[in-house]
Amino acid sequence: MPRRSLTSRLLLSVLVLAVAVWLWSVVAVYAASRRDEARPAEAIVVLGAAHYLGRPSPVLKARLDHALGLWKRQMAPRIVFTGGTGEGDTTSEAAVGRNYALKRGVPDSAILIESHGRTTSESMQAVATLLHDRGLQRVILVSDGFHMRRLSIIARRYGLEPYGSPTTTSPISASPAKQWRYMLNESVKVPLTFIMEKEHS
Repeated sequence: MPRRSLTSRLLLSVLVLAVAVWLWSVVAVYAASRRDEARPAEAIVVLGAAHYLGRPSPVLKARLDHALGLWKRQMAPRIVFTGGTGEGDTTSEAAVGRNYALKRGVPDSAILIESHGRTTSESMQAVATLLHDRGLQRVILVSDGFHMRRLSIIARRYGLEPYGSPTTTSPISASPAKQWRYMLNESVKVPLTFIMEKEHS
């Protein structure tokens, strides 16, 4: 068989495999975005988002309200707020979440914060350390739907037992075009995150 023909078939096989993996990822991201796995756990972990001078953005507010709803249903005895301080901000996303919860009746004793992570992986690693130090690992993850598949993979990487519970009131969820844009972006990140998880295992 000519070398050029063999190379072409190999490249075609790689391309087909890459497309198949991407399509699997799209389906996985979409399925996770529609599935609420909330059940009794040891902590509710809220992924941070932008805020405006201490006031939660609509995206962050949707996540916070969803988490508070789970807490009021007694799905977990504590809430962990995550998110660092963005450029130009004077307070962290985690601190904004904590203040929002305190004003709505959540006692400070039920709140933990992780305020240094600037990426999902950094936040989840820090949350895992925070919870493992307290002998905890079963968590409900709260974020936007598009985020849930990758978030669960990362949580497992750091030894947590995650159950996804996506908010349904985010402005991202209200816009099909925006939601699909985020999901397609995540569908590229998920396979890479999955490979990294295998490397860490």
